[in-house]
Amino acid sequence: MHSCKMHLGAAILMTLKIDRGRAWIRLSGDFRSEHLEQVKAEIELCETPAILDLEELDLVDVEAVRFLNCCEANGISMIHCSPYIRKWMLRERNQPESDKQCGKKVQAAGKANIAGGNSA
Repeated sequence: MHSCKMHLGAAILMTLKIDRGRAWIRLSGDFRSEHLEQVKAEIELCETPAILDLEELDLVDVEAVRFLNCCEANGISMIHCSPYIRKWMLRERNQPESDKQCGKKVQAAGKANIAGGNSA
């Protein structure tokens, strides 16, 4: 389990919590662009094609939405995705430049994850 925290004065705000099992990753809280590398690393550690559980995800930014689209395009499943995130993903996917949004690292993580997949 990993968590990223932001310090604002005396207050500590939890932004993203990551729990990982053999084949799943649960994201909780706020998923922002500064968390992408950590989530990519967790996907690469999954023993089978990853499943992202987004049930406890509260907020996302545009880079996180684009990342989620790239994950889906590379065979990474998503469960419990809230309607607002799913609608935003669809809008981003329909943008003309959306083909260029998937970085090589996301593609490599997804393909390596699928190629090395065992059943859970």
